[in-house]
Amino acid sequence: MNTAEFARRAAAEGLIDVAYAGVDSPFGHLTAAVTDAGIVRLAFEGEELDGVLQELADRVSPRVLEVPAKLDGVRRELDEYFEGRRHAFQTPVDFQLSHGFHLKAREACYAIPFGKVLTYAELAAIAGSPRAVRAAGQAMARNPVPIVVPCHRVLRTGGGLGGYGGGLHVKRWLLDLESGEPSAQRLF
Repeated sequence: MNTAEFARRAAAEGLIDVAYAGVDSPFGHLTAAVTDAGIVRLAFEGEELDGVLQELADRVSPRVLEVPAKLDGVRRELDEYFEGRRHAFQTPVDFQLSHGFHLKAREACYAIPFGKVLTYAELAAIAGSPRAVRAAGQAMARNPVPIVVPCHRVLRTGGGLGGYGGGLHVKRWLLDLESGEPSAQRLF
């Protein structure tokens, strides 16, 4: 039995809890993973695939399989976003890799509209803990679903970029894309 047949049969028998597939982006290869509840993980090219899959197996379910067809909608939405044609994602987010204050901060981040930004201090306050600025930064640094949960829209007080898991050049590109800057049209 080939891999495609195996994946089809596993899906038909309800044996896949987490499906993953590669996604091309203007800044490299991404890996997206979904559950029945929504997108649970989006990993940048620099993240070790085996580590991402192990995290999903350990924290979500050991039934993880590459099934690109289950991610067609997610991949289409990401393509549209990267082309500047999508301003909001319709795919739900499965927040099961987030807990406590990190969950609150990521839910608050998810609500930041396209083209808008907040500071880490503002995000901490919206998440219910105004003094938890560093914790808000950690929640963004460890965000399992960047881009869809738009941690690139969170900046340092004063407008500095802060950090970003995909690299500051990616954060700048995403912010430029959302502001309509022509530099976002160029690929690096």
